[in-house]
Amino acid sequence: MNPNSHKIILAVTGLTVLVLGILLFFIPPALFPDPAHGFQVLRCMQLGGGFNNFVAPDQSDIAQNYTEFLTWWSPGQYLVPYLFKLVAGLNTGQAIAITVTLAQLCGIGGFYCFFKKIGFSPVIAAVSIVVIVCQQAFVVPFVYYNGGEVLLFAFEGWFLYGCASLKKPGVVLVLFVLVSGWVGFFCKSSFLWMYTAGLGCLLIRLTSNHRTILEWIKKGTWIAVPAALSLLVIYVCFISKGESPASSASGFKITAETFSFPLASPILSGFSVDDLVHGLIYHTGKPLFDPAWSIAILIALAILGLLLMLSLVRNVPNSNYRVYLVVFYLLAFVFFGFAYLHQVNISYEARHFRIIGILIVPGIIYLVSKFTGSLKLFFAFIFAGLAYTSVVYVVKGYKINSDNAHGISGVAQPNIDQQSLNYVMKLDRENKNATFVFISDDIGLEVLHNRIINLEPIGDDLKIDMDDYRYEGFAGPLYIVLPESYNGPKEKMIMKCFPGYAGWDLSMLSANYVLYEAKMRR
Repeated sequence: MNPNSHKIILAVTGLTVLVLGILLFFIPPALFPDPAHGFQVLRCMQLGGGFNNFVAPDQSDIAQNYTEFLTWWSPGQYLVPYLFKLVAGLNTGQAIAITVTLAQLCGIGGFYCFFKKIGFSPVIAAVSIVVIVCQQAFVVPFVYYNGGEVLLFAFEGWFLYGCASLKKPGVVLVLFVLVSGWVGFFCKSSFLWMYTAGLGCLLIRLTSNHRTILEWIKKGTWIAVPAALSLLVIYVCFISKGESPASSASGFKITAETFSFPLASPILSGFSVDDLVHGLIYHTGKPLFDPAWSIAILIALAILGLLLMLSLVRNVPNSNYRVYLVVFYLLAFVFFGFAYLHQVNISYEARHFRIIGILIVPGIIYLVSKFTGSLKLFFAFIFAGLAYTSVVYVVKGYKINSDNAHGISGVAQPNIDQQSLNYVMKLDRENKNATFVFISDDIGLEVLHNRIINLEPIGDDLKIDMDDYRYEGFAGPLYIVLPESYNGPKEKMIMKCFPGYAGWDLSMLSANYVLYEAKMRR
């Protein structure tokens, strides 16, 4: 084999990512709901709100505002693109494109270095990067900006590389543990469980040659003290100031998916199964299976996932790799199993387990390299299939986003058409004391001069909690933009949510969207 083959593989892979990034700059992505809400916070900050404060009309009196410190998500998802906006004078869409491109390149570099550091050959590490790029989770940000997900990918490989590189206690170790907690949390709050797992691997490696408990305690103190300080600062300065997913825990409830989903994570994430079926449990599109079949498939995948992990641990002759594999898999099982058992507001999505899907890759590539021709061909077919689905996803995504509406933010707007968006921006320019109401978090980013309200979409079963929708009082012109499909019971429910308004006027913004306008006090 060519001794420079790994360099060629990495160069081609990096160039491919760069080309995708260049295309993304001219066809910016749409936004997933979480980062869309984050950019709403940035919008509030730019309009005079405090750091990380979400400011919106108060439900008890729409003429007043309420302020909430957003702790549900970490701020990196909007602050990193904002940095590029300030430095280069770009719009939000272009800044996101640069963020995604740099994060993806940084991420594949970090994991390549980590795989080599824990003992894999440069070729296996490089091929592993190709497989990771073929996973659908990698290409999602080129179509839908997922905020903390892509930032976390950029950082976690380098974090693991640091955990594998440090060899002795000292100032460098303390600074690494302290700062990495802050940086990782800044990228995405869910990094905290990976932080714990990574430091656990670091402790095991530092104490592997020591037999006494005293030596474990001495080495562990060098890690535990800065880690505790890092977590304390995160809690005091951020988490304690508002609600988080843990705040919504509603008691213990065990279901078939509670523990089977974490066990199945190597298959669900590493082979993009959860993405390809539009979500096995938490659906991101039209479900492919009914609930009974979904549970049956999940249990089967949990067994396969456990067998895969056991096979990797037994057959990959790399002790460092086995430590990372076992620690992360076990901690993911405990952390998410308890979270699901406690009904914490964490969805059953493979994206939460992406690190597991990444860690299994070099081990699988190593085993495949030892297989005979037919088995190699079988796995090559699987990886080629993953690559094909990812290419189709990106091509379709670029096409859809190029056809979507675009406003001053530059991001693709799939929840409104161009004709309707143009009129909304016109109304925004003509008014200074109006309130706009949308049922999507992203459209409000095009409103610069007035307040906005984002309501949850109403399902076809028409079951909503009116307390979450009702806004009392009157506060100048009210503009509600709804899809034409809301015509009927849904539109009436929305208008009843604003009892202080009367004299409603309806006008078609386009064939697909309707403007409900009220300027009179009831």
